[in-house]
Amino acid sequence: MRNEGLGSWPARRARKTPHRTALIHDGVRYSYAALHERATRLAHALHARGVRRGDRVAYVSPNHPSYLETLFAAGLLGAVFVPLNTRLSTPELAYQLTDSGACALLHEAGRAELPDGPGVRLRLPVGGTEYEDALAAAPADVLDEPVGPDDLCLIMYTSGTTGRPKGAMLTHGNITWNAVNVLVDEDLTTDEVALVNAPLFHTAGLNMLTLPVLLKGGACVLVGSFHPTRTLELIERHRVTVMFGVPTMFELLTREAGWATADLTSLRLLTCGGAPVPTRLISAYQDRGLTFLQGYGMTEASPGTLFLDAEHALSKAGSAGVPHFFSDVRVVRPDLSQAEPGETGEVVVRGPHVMPGYWGLPEESAAAFTEGWLHTGDAARVDTDGYVTIVDRLKDMIVSGGENIYPAEVEDALLAHPDVAECAVIGVPDATWGEVGRAVVVPREGSAVSRETLLPFLTGRLAKYKIPKSVVVATELPRTASGKLRKPEVRRLYGPRP
Repeated sequence: MRNEGLGSWPARRARKTPHRTALIHDGVRYSYAALHERATRLAHALHARGVRRGDRVAYVSPNHPSYLETLFAAGLLGAVFVPLNTRLSTPELAYQLTDSGACALLHEAGRAELPDGPGVRLRLPVGGTEYEDALAAAPADVLDEPVGPDDLCLIMYTSGTTGRPKGAMLTHGNITWNAVNVLVDEDLTTDEVALVNAPLFHTAGLNMLTLPVLLKGGACVLVGSFHPTRTLELIERHRVTVMFGVPTMFELLTREAGWATADLTSLRLLTCGGAPVPTRLISAYQDRGLTFLQGYGMTEASPGTLFLDAEHALSKAGSAGVPHFFSDVRVVRPDLSQAEPGETGEVVVRGPHVMPGYWGLPEESAAAFTEGWLHTGDAARVDTDGYVTIVDRLKDMIVSGGENIYPAEVEDALLAHPDVAECAVIGVPDATWGEVGRAVVVPREGSAVSRETLLPFLTGRLAKYKIPKSVVVATELPRTASGKLRKPEVRRLYGPRP
């Protein structure tokens, strides 16, 4: 095959295990042969409608087989897949469609309110008769465009500290090497049954679970959204062996009435990431004979960077582990010299899974790297055994239920309110989500603000998970002599009280 990218994966797997189940969705099973045929037909359908090499194909819908069919179809054409977060507001979606220059938008049926980017000339609803008719009318002739490891595969947006999301460019090689890292470090087998209820528009659900399982030849049970009761039922019904989740998802499972009696005997691997895993949560699963495999990563690294295996889950509890097999990680001082064991420094990463840069942002791309090392903006310490513990977020990012929230973006939206003079957004602990936003607001002179007036103002401007859960009114915010906001002081003054 001339295609060495992700688009060739269904064909390569179909020639080895055509009759094995690849996907399960709403009781329907799709074999690898069927996945190959459907992706090929969709590629022909998109090509007939004007999609060409290098074009961006956007997709917004809950987990569904059409997500993977679109990803592979774009890869067959040498086009670029752009998955969009279903939880974003209309203005946020419009920005990403415009920024990526998408020419096509495949979307959940019934979402007529979705915006068009200026270049979108094709809209196709998925999961309905129009989509199925388009596939049925397209040929299934073999497509074998030359696609190499360095060709761009997808653009995945990640919130930026400047308030605007940035599109991380991930190549076919980046994603393939990440999948290889997962296969090496997690020992996935061809008999895996993966429960995919983490959203595929996030890098972990796609790249740390779904694609590695499909590469190995296992089956993926696709679920549109996470629900704890249904999750326990699906694990038993499909004899699920592996699943990924953020700590909040695993926490909600333990609160279910059926948790103590649920049949979890089929589970072999539980991978958890997106936020620190509380010790009490680790213990709750160990009481059921289950152990978490924890990790640390970022969209820009496809995302796997550090991994803590089951053998060290207890002895190194709280650690994010050691670098994945084909990943190099250092904890460094500001001058890039190696930090000593126990000394706090910044995490930098290098490897074949690390992005080449951000879409359309050459200056930001250059600033993200030093001598080939990607700056993560996260602070950490390394112990004498080489295990890395993440200790702080240099970028002030808030992690709420596995979703990344950057205060600058929320602050920008708050400042659009006519009664807000100044504001700062900080993270505060939350029993369910791990962390949520709190807005500290200084009202304009002669005005009054409150939670009841501010939060509804943000509805429709920001995704729901980005909207702060509490508001504190202040007379002023602490700043340096140069006028820079002193975020540590804001946290001390307005964060949670003992």
